[in-house]
Amino acid sequence: MIPTLLSERLTLRAPSLGDFEAIAAFRASDRAAFVGGPSTEAQSWQYLAAMIGHWHLRGYGRWIVAETGNEDVALGIVGPLCPVDWPEPEIAWTMFEAGEGEGYAYEATLLARDFAYQTLDWTTAASFVNAANSRSIALAEKLGCHREGSFEHGVFGTMDIWRHPSPEEVLA
Repeated sequence: MIPTLLSERLTLRAPSLGDFEAIAAFRASDRAAFVGGPSTEAQSWQYLAAMIGHWHLRGYGRWIVAETGNEDVALGIVGPLCPVDWPEPEIAWTMFEAGEGEGYAYEATLLARDFAYQTLDWTTAASFVNAANSRSIALAEKLGCHREGSFEHGVFGTMDIWRHPSPEEVLA
């Protein structure tokens, strides 16, 4: 079962079929360039299925970000992720256009990071960001991350590794 996380403003909930239109619209746009897009409708379907399947295969995964009280409207995707071609698990974030500029990515990522540290007992966390993605770099810095190097990904190219503060630093 996929847990639900809550903050004052946000609900992080399980992805569902009702999120397909928002995901497909985002992934079909140029805004999806840093996450493997633009994508076809069929590729977006596979992406949604993979998001749900990741929870079953790894025991954790990404949530849909929604405003509390308006949970049916997907604003983005945030959470722990570890595909087989990643060097280690990461805390990932993607915000749809409707979710940008409100601080939702920051708030949702803090919830996801706390979950990774407190529930999954991670002792470290990273986020992988394309060096040209200035908005994600700014978020990584706001989250207290520092750049720790890079790796080459077969699809995404060079990805910078942003190391999060340790559990002791953020949960103190």
